[in-house]
Amino acid sequence: MHLLPRTTRTANRSSLRVLALVLMTMWLCAWQYGRLSPSTWGIPTAYSGDAMEIMARIKAVSEGELKSFTRQTISRLGAPLGADWSEYPASDALLFQLLGTLARVVGVGAACNLALLFAHVSSSLAFYFCSRWLRHRWEWAFAGALLFSFTFHSVSRGLAHLSLVFTWTVPLALLCCALIARSHRLVWRSRGWWLCVGTAAALAVSNPYNLFLFMQLLGWAWVAQWVGDRRPANLRTGLLCGGLAVGLLALLVLPVWLHAAAEGGDPLLARNYGGTEMYALKPIELLLPPDVHRSGWLASLGSRYLRWSDWRGEVFSPYLGVIAGGALVWMLGLAAVRLLARKPPPGQALPALWVLAFSAVGGGNALLAFYLGIQVFRATNRYSIFLSALALLFLAAGLSRWFRRWPRGVSIGAAGLVAGFGLWDQLPRSDPEAVKVAAVVRTDRAFGAELERVLPREAMIYQLPYVEFPEGRAVRELQAYEHFRPYLATDHLRFTFGAVKNRARSSWQLEYQLLPPEELVAALERAGFSGIYLNRRAHDEEGWDGLIQALRSAGTGEVLASPDGDRLVIRLEPSPEPVPPLGHAPTFGRGWNDPEPSEGDVRWSHGPASMAWFNPHDYPISAQLIMQISAVGPRGFTLVHNGRPILERTLDEEPVEIDPISLELNPGLNRFDFRTDGAAVRVSEERGRLRSLGVHAVSLKILTAEDEPFAGP
Repeated sequence: MHLLPRTTRTANRSSLRVLALVLMTMWLCAWQYGRLSPSTWGIPTAYSGDAMEIMARIKAVSEGELKSFTRQTISRLGAPLGADWSEYPASDALLFQLLGTLARVVGVGAACNLALLFAHVSSSLAFYFCSRWLRHRWEWAFAGALLFSFTFHSVSRGLAHLSLVFTWTVPLALLCCALIARSHRLVWRSRGWWLCVGTAAALAVSNPYNLFLFMQLLGWAWVAQWVGDRRPANLRTGLLCGGLAVGLLALLVLPVWLHAAAEGGDPLLARNYGGTEMYALKPIELLLPPDVHRSGWLASLGSRYLRWSDWRGEVFSPYLGVIAGGALVWMLGLAAVRLLARKPPPGQALPALWVLAFSAVGGGNALLAFYLGIQVFRATNRYSIFLSALALLFLAAGLSRWFRRWPRGVSIGAAGLVAGFGLWDQLPRSDPEAVKVAAVVRTDRAFGAELERVLPREAMIYQLPYVEFPEGRAVRELQAYEHFRPYLATDHLRFTFGAVKNRARSSWQLEYQLLPPEELVAALERAGFSGIYLNRRAHDEEGWDGLIQALRSAGTGEVLASPDGDRLVIRLEPSPEPVPPLGHAPTFGRGWNDPEPSEGDVRWSHGPASMAWFNPHDYPISAQLIMQISAVGPRGFTLVHNGRPILERTLDEEPVEIDPISLELNPGLNRFDFRTDGAAVRVSEERGRLRSLGVHAVSLKILTAEDEPFAGP
């Protein structure tokens, strides 16, 4: 005899199932990422590439910087002025605020590991919730939740693409669209209404890729409701969700417009139509096992793909796994059969077909990029996670119906087998390089502690060679974000890396590295730097030894070496009255083609163009602007400084030496706009061959003696 009411017993069983799902997800996450031992939780799962930037953001927030709705600056990066990331917003800014706050307590490494744990747990819970909402049997909702949480899309990205691992909004977005399209019980402040509104708000403050596709599916759901039942509550809810998502997104993006300097610089993240093809969803990759598959035979298929394909983006990320991939084929096949029989297809088939049509190479996203210039959402392979959710929801629904005719134990056993096989298939074999991360992190922490012991608090260190940020290029074996390592391993030292590329605030860094060692040391000491940071991976053996010897001959001080010997900090004697470093040429901004080595130092504009120069002082600086300029054909030319015309000329193909233009360069940003009354001319069909003005040489001669530490590179 049961002592508890039936509803209470049912609630208790449901709670135990949810608890079991959470515990199993946590164990699988710890096992997959090699975090079963407590001693490993302080070590991040990755320590290279984009993972370094993720950790840098969390580190900055933990130190009280990158606050929401303020100028996004990091005082310990981009020395001496600080790194201004206002033009480089991060998706999931709220997530980084939470993780940075957590890192103050547990450290950056542990916060990263907990973030991955939260990502997988939230994804499995969200899928389970949606599946149970749709009346699927709990065992199949449970199996689908595990498979969705650990789809290869999420596991393969890991810390480097942390925002993409948080996929919990995806099944909720699909359920929201289904309710708006078909529900007959969607009324004001009902459970379904709150689910739709909450989902829209969550998508607005998280991954913008998911929000972009959600808005498309929401639009189709609204259209389906309009041409069908036309229920006012559904239509109003759809409009409310769309308006709420757009409004919250605009609120989050507003600080970017408010705090970005009017420098006219090139976009920090270069996107073009070619990227929409490279990173588009390639349908073959949905069913293509990766080369790190646990089965050698299946892994060989992935290896063959790497050998045979030439146009690869985020390869293997779309892999759905055998279970979800088979469910997708089953669903689309059933849809085709039903449509031929003039019957309605499965509810998950139509959104899946739209995802395929929009995301595939040459699909809807390519049309937007080619004809409308909407190129920011180039990596549509990431929408495979929507296909995974749709396929697994379809599978859970179909198998729930199928196994109703069988004893419950058989259904539970079958769900366990499906989940077990699916996880074996989806989870890649362990990366042998991952075991090296702990040793590298320990080496960095030891080196960082030594630097902070020896150098003064808030000492500035110049990092050589200069590496662009973000999305810079590797220098030999030195990877693009590797200069973040000393920042992550210290608490009060300041470093030059992290200043955003192609901006006048940091152009001096590139100029300084071209100086002879004697002039470089003198200029850095004058600017207040206490050391030069070097990484052996950026040099060959001969170049490394020669550089060290040259810097030592320039009168530098003590050499501090990392335990592995790959990195050095050579001490300098900073001036007690430092003078901020100055650039000696304006920085090219919007409107310029990339330089062409075959044409020397000429830069061609493809229309109105801009340059900028930054004065770090609080007083104006006298200077002369020196340049040669030509045009692709006869035309008038006007040069504007901070909104005031300072030169008007008629130009043609022959370069003209412009007489030095005397200027007063204001504190902060100084902008130069190049305007012409003639249209640009395409000189060939190659990329970057649209031309208007050509600048052959441009420099600034600083006339104030105390602000001129050297003559320029």
